[in-house]
Amino acid sequence: MIDLYYWPTPNGKKVAIFLEETGTSYKLVPINIGRGDQFKPEYLKLNPNHRMPAIVDHEPSDGGAPLSVFESGAILFYLAEKTGKLWPHDLRTKYEVTQWVIWQMANQGPKLGEAGHFRRLGDREGDQSYAVRRFTDEANRLYGVLNMRLRDRRYLAGDDFTIADIVSYPWTVHWEAQGQDINEFKHFKRWFEEIGARPAVQRGLAVGADLSTDASKLSPEEQQRIRKILYNQRALPVPD
Repeated sequence: MIDLYYWPTPNGKKVAIFLEETGTSYKLVPINIGRGDQFKPEYLKLNPNHRMPAIVDHEPSDGGAPLSVFESGAILFYLAEKTGKLWPHDLRTKYEVTQWVIWQMANQGPKLGEAGHFRRLGDREGDQSYAVRRFTDEANRLYGVLNMRLRDRRYLAGDDFTIADIVSYPWTVHWEAQGQDINEFKHFKRWFEEIGARPAVQRGLAVGADLSTDASKLSPEEQQRIRKILYNQRALPVPD
């Protein structure tokens, strides 16, 4: 059994999609990031980076004690290796997949996250016009990378659906909020629509849908409290 420590963000949805695609049994453990659950000592033992998701595998392949893994890319590698699914074993295809997972973790996720952040922020913290332009343009560049890659292949690593597709898809769902028009990227759009039509992907995206709160319905004080938890964090003090 896999325990999935989760909140419905793109990084969490990557793991939920994999588990649904492979039919892997799991238990959902909500980590309410707006409430600060990610900073609780018991969770920091699983993920010292105080982010989600994380997993605990109660039946690791070495037969030992439960094993925890954090960082969504590492989790997908672990689960793909454990199940023998969605990460091909032949050398060339394996590293086609691997490089696109790393690309997503190092480029797509961080830059699209910043694009969404600054576009949501508006002028609440002063003039954000440079940051909005910078990260919206970078998001556009990254959609172009995907579009170019998909011009002559069905999926990111070739003919087969893999964790390379799973890791990238959830970050593209909110393309409008990132200031993009996917009609500019016809090869990407074809891939996006095909991935989104997969039943297991739809189930994975729906995991935890009842956990989210519509921020527009919160009081200004509550919105400010959540922003204080989520944004502009500094180092945690080291306990004595």
